[in-house]
Amino acid sequence: QVQLVESGGGLVQVGGSLRLSCVVSGRTFSRTPAGWLRQGSGKVREFVATISWSGDSKQFADSVKGRFTISRDNAKNTVYLEMNSLKPDDTAVYYCAAAGLNGNRYYTPSREYEYLYWGQGTQVTVSS
Repeated sequence: QVQLVESGGGLVQVGGSLRLSCVVSGRTFSRTPAGWLRQGSGKVREFVATISWSGDSKQFADSVKGRFTISRDNAKNTVYLEMNSLKPDDTAVYYCAAAGLNGNRYYTPSREYEYLYWGQGTQVTVSS
């Protein structure tokens, strides 16, 4: 059974930083593209960032470009989301997600339907 467990959320002031972590178990993580999506209160879930299984390719939503970075450590089965210069609009539940095994080392899923497995979510609140 595939499990994704996020951590690192919390309350932060505007301009602050947080680092989210997601540990993936139950599958070959080193061949699994992964990503982060978020859902604010009363909003639809939206794509934030994604990384290929090789780490060679990354994509970001326009709203977070230049502020967020995504990385992974395949030896630790973990994907990270480093969030800097946080804004109130970044307040949301952040979900880690994993796609299916893929042979393309540059594949970066950016649509919700491309993800097969999801974490339970971690709340990020940016206060002004």
